Amino acid sequence: MKHYWKRFKQLPVYQNKWLKISLAVLLLCIFFFFITLSNVYTETYNIERFNEAKETIRSPLSIENKKETERERREAIQAVEDRYEISSEITQERAGYVNELFEAIDKLEEEEKASKARDEEDTPAATDKEKAQKLQQIISPKLSEALDREELIELINASSEKRSLAKELLTTSIYEVMNDGVTTETVENAVKSVNEKLQYSSLSDEMKEVLYILSDFAIVENSFYDAEKTVEAQKHASNNVEPVMIRAGEIIVTEGQTITNEIYEQLKLVGLLNDDRNVYPLIGLILLILLIGGTIVYEMHIHSKKRELDVRKIASIILISVLMVSLMKVASVFTDSVNQLFFLVPAATGAMLLKILLDERLALAMSILYSILASLIFNAEIPGSLNMEAGIYLLFSQLAGIIFLVSLKDRIAILKAGIGITLVHILTVLLFLFLSFEKYAIADILTFSGYGVVAAFLSSVLTIGLLPFFETGLGILSDTKLLTLSNPNHPLLRKILIEAPGTYHHSVMVANLSEIACEAAGANGLLARVAAYYHDLGKTEQPHYFIENQMGITNPHDMLQPKQSAEIIINHPYAGAHLLRKHKLPKEIVDIAEQHHGKSLLQFFYHKAKEQNKQVNESDYRYPGPLPQTKEAAIVCICDSIEAAVRSLKEPTNEKIEEIVTSIIHQKLMDGQLNDAPLTFKELEKIRKAICETLNGIFHSRIQYPTDQEVKEAN
Repeated sequence: MKHYWKRFKQLPVYQNKWLKISLAVLLLCIFFFFITLSNVYTETYNIERFNEAKETIRSPLSIENKKETERERREAIQAVEDRYEISSEITQERAGYVNELFEAIDKLEEEEKASKARDEEDTPAATDKEKAQKLQQIISPKLSEALDREELIELINASSEKRSLAKELLTTSIYEVMNDGVTTETVENAVKSVNEKLQYSSLSDEMKEVLYILSDFAIVENSFYDAEKTVEAQKHASNNVEPVMIRAGEIIVTEGQTITNEIYEQLKLVGLLNDDRNVYPLIGLILLILLIGGTIVYEMHIHSKKRELDVRKIASIILISVLMVSLMKVASVFTDSVNQLFFLVPAATGAMLLKILLDERLALAMSILYSILASLIFNAEIPGSLNMEAGIYLLFSQLAGIIFLVSLKDRIAILKAGIGITLVHILTVLLFLFLSFEKYAIADILTFSGYGVVAAFLSSVLTIGLLPFFETGLGILSDTKLLTLSNPNHPLLRKILIEAPGTYHHSVMVANLSEIACEAAGANGLLARVAAYYHDLGKTEQPHYFIENQMGITNPHDMLQPKQSAEIIINHPYAGAHLLRKHKLPKEIVDIAEQHHGKSLLQFFYHKAKEQNKQVNESDYRYPGPLPQTKEAAIVCICDSIEAAVRSLKEPTNEKIEEIVTSIIHQKLMDGQLNDAPLTFKELEKIRKAICETLNGIFHSRIQYPTDQEVKEAN
């Protein structure tokens, strides 16, 4: 199996970082697609008309039922009554005839009284017929034709009070009826309406009969059909009809209900029949997944610029994404309008794991993407809808995990972050409850808040439980792992301290320099610090052969041949790497320990050997390598040489420190020791300045206090 794994590593596909990233993200996108497919692409049914429904079927989308809308609009138009234009001129004209008649009678009566007043008693009084005849001459011909002499005589012989009452009743009734409009079809009814009012008056029957004739004469058609107003009213009625909508989630048919034609048409309209499946939601889902996948690839690219992005880290992103989306999908199965179980999802787990294992920016970006997927997953499988409450809640949950996870010195920091997440969960739950129009009981508030507390607790527990799997199972070196390894009580560090105390002090100094230099160059300072603690572990095999441990003893190299001394010195990186592998320390630390001398030359022993024999082979006095492969390894390599050189200075002034730092970096470059490290000249200059500033701070000028002898002499 190992043989095939080695061969796989040698393939161009494996060596191509971007091909690996693209392949991993493609597989993740396929997973996202299939797990969210049911949320946009609903089940279809093989249903026939007039059969009983085997299950309750809801609409997967909101859509207008155009046929039903058109039917309601037709009914609204048909319900509109014809519009008519009422002619007030005709009303005035017909009422004018009645007024004219009664005014003419009053005038005749006045003339008769005036004639009597002129003492014309001898003049015989006009007979009723003569009066009627004279009246016919002065009134309108239409009135003359409508009334016979007998009706006129009845009006003439009536008292003025009766005529006044008759006139008032008739004209008022005529105005009331005709002002409402009288059509050809309603003339007869209008006359009857007036006659009914006259019938209950105190007038004599003979007078009523005359008035009946007058009403029949006066009331005519005065309301005419107005096509323009009718069409306008129909349009208004049609526009007021709201579109008939089938809402997403609305029950179309319940279990056991007969599939009528209307129900069948609704099922067909929303695309729930086998031959009517809608492919547009599927296209929309593919576009969403492509956008998410593109964002993940971009964020991986950004991360790879800051830190190495190997197969293990890619695998961790994929596994965390699969875990988080799977948890959401499981919770969505049991979520309904009553039980909002998305409050229970421990979403902050993924955000905290990504921040610990990779970095904060990637954790933030993935949190946003998980929230978008959550709004889709918790949409109750209604295509075209998003559950924004679920998306917002899970986004705040993950942001809380990222923000509150600080000062990660131990696992307790994760539990402390859980307290902050709990607070954010409760606030978010209350936010949704108070913004809702519904009135929630205290029990509901406590229940949903309790869900938030449980989710925060699960987030902390899952993060603590899963972290060792990623650190050990995938071999990912997280900051928490590095902080654990930096503990001075670690067995290997205690071994260095006890067996090679000078080397331990040297390692601590190198660690300080390396961390500061890495931060200046944009590398992982914590990794460099911890690796520097262990980089000289191999010296514990023969500690006295290294000058920093030779306190008060004779240098044993004085009794050895240069080649023997060189072999002892050259062996220590590889002996240290062997011990580190044996104790299963992370590969990154092992690599730095093995690479921190690269292929540099042991100049002292090489020149000493050359003094004895000019035919010395230089390769015997060079470390076999490999060269530093990472920024951190290269910086530890530089700082290791600089610390040893500066420590040997008797009077380390600022000028001497800067000179020796510059010289060592230049020497490493010229000797090709940094050829494989991804460092630029700009970064090397930043490293040089950072190291110089740190060393100048350590070896700053001190006041030279006088000795006791100098004090005595001064006195």
